[in-house]
Amino acid sequence: MIDYNKKWLYLILLSLVWGSSFILIKKALVGLTPMQLGGLRIVFASIVLFVFGFRSVRALSLKDWKWITWAGLLSSFFPPFLFALAQTQIDSGVTSIFNSVVPLLTTIVGVLLFGAIITKRQVAGVFVGLAGTIALIVAGMDFNPDQNYWYAIFILLSALGYALNINIIKKHLSHLRPLAVTTSSFAIAFLPALALVFYSGFFDEVGANVEMQTSLWYLLALAIIGTSIANIFFNKLIKLSSPVFAASVTYTIPLVAIFWAVLDGESLKAYQLIGGVVILLGVWMVNRKK
Repeated sequence: MIDYNKKWLYLILLSLVWGSSFILIKKALVGLTPMQLGGLRIVFASIVLFVFGFRSVRALSLKDWKWITWAGLLSSFFPPFLFALAQTQIDSGVTSIFNSVVPLLTTIVGVLLFGAIITKRQVAGVFVGLAGTIALIVAGMDFNPDQNYWYAIFILLSALGYALNINIIKKHLSHLRPLAVTTSSFAIAFLPALALVFYSGFFDEVGANVEMQTSLWYLLALAIIGTSIANIFFNKLIKLSSPVFAASVTYTIPLVAIFWAVLDGESLKAYQLIGGVVILLGVWMVNRKK
């Protein structure tokens, strides 16, 4: 399969997997605290990656580890905690919408810090996609005025971390296999996350807490499919395409996330669907062939 087709396949797969992650976080939070959810998500995902990717890490140089440390902290360690914290106050569908600022931040970070060059058409596409995102945000605020939108700051911080990570991988780590990048990034996050799981009291509570035990099944799906496997696919996507294209997955994620949110009883208005169409238009503008 040629690279052009592969990158679209990865984009679709990631949209489905990561779009489903928000409802899994919501369900897992029924029995887990944000600290427990974030820490366990990293720990379980790391274990899976260590099994399949441990050997690939040996190829990394000392210079690689410097950038891997930054990538691991920015994209593997902090976001699982920040997203869980945000979803204690904001619905899953709305959370996914706020995450859609990643392509815009990726473009800004790439130009300001990494010397990236993008075309006027790509810039226009990013802002068209952002316009669709804003439409969806307005719909969410209208439907859920009782939610604390200050917690969106945690999502925006995660989005900035993802934007920095995408540019770091493309500029400094593109010579490495995606499995090596993903495994080593989670190796950086593993021990601090495990320490926080112990600190949270999880092991003292789980034996007698039925809600916590049920939440673990949602967490396992989130960690194995939505974190470890998805991150391998995402790093493959970065390697095959541009940072802007890779970041475009956050434009299509809300479409899947909102679908699950509606099934779970969250609300959807017609102009949210219009916003979704505008988002896809932005993705097309950013990525269409000349």
